[in-house]
Amino acid sequence: MKPTIVLYQPKQPGNIGAVARVMANFGIKDLVLINPQCDHLAFEARQRAKHAGKILQKAKVTTQKILSIYPTLVATTAIIGRDTNIIRGSLTPQQLKEELKKTKSKIAILFGNESDGLPQTLLKKADITLTIPTHTTYPTLNLSHSVAIILYELTTTPRNRVTKEMTPATQKEKQLIMNQLTNSIQQMKFSTKTKEETQKKVWKKIFGKAFLTKREAMAVLGFFKKIK
Repeated sequence: MKPTIVLYQPKQPGNIGAVARVMANFGIKDLVLINPQCDHLAFEARQRAKHAGKILQKAKVTTQKILSIYPTLVATTAIIGRDTNIIRGSLTPQQLKEELKKTKSKIAILFGNESDGLPQTLLKKADITLTIPTHTTYPTLNLSHSVAIILYELTTTPRNRVTKEMTPATQKEKQLIMNQLTNSIQQMKFSTKTKEETQKKVWKKIFGKAFLTKREAMAVLGFFKKIK
């Protein structure tokens, strides 16, 4: 499994070049830049990329609409969520490595820009949030260092044979499940609107971490039709 690396609004061409170099180190070729705030082909970027110039040249510059094509979205964050902050409830790279053994999904790993990280809207969109454990006195890593640590963990995962029956569920199929679930939740009685929203967030995370196959997604949708 080779993930796509997605940089959200990167500001420094040097950092983009450094990320490209790290990707080449681990055999990863697909780089996506969402609304970059600089020229990813600037001299500084090419200089930092060294022999990974092809990755820069082939990088796809686009908007966040592209995220809809990836069945599994992993968002990185330096802020570790508590039990009450469901959106930021994170896996470590080691835990993600174990989870990815269950799937052959096309995966995108999102990294925020150098100053602001990822916005809440993208953290909510993600199936999984990922945090690299660091010292509490200075938890934020350099962008390319974060990419290096995560790719090291993922590319050392043994390759598993995946049968045709394990075709991963698409984002569209998972959204259909969430639509059905939301409809069911809205028919239930909760003491507050906050508790209702918490249920939606929890189930979003559960289905995101489950790496549903297409067959499993169809079974879940069939279940919801039955309970109507």
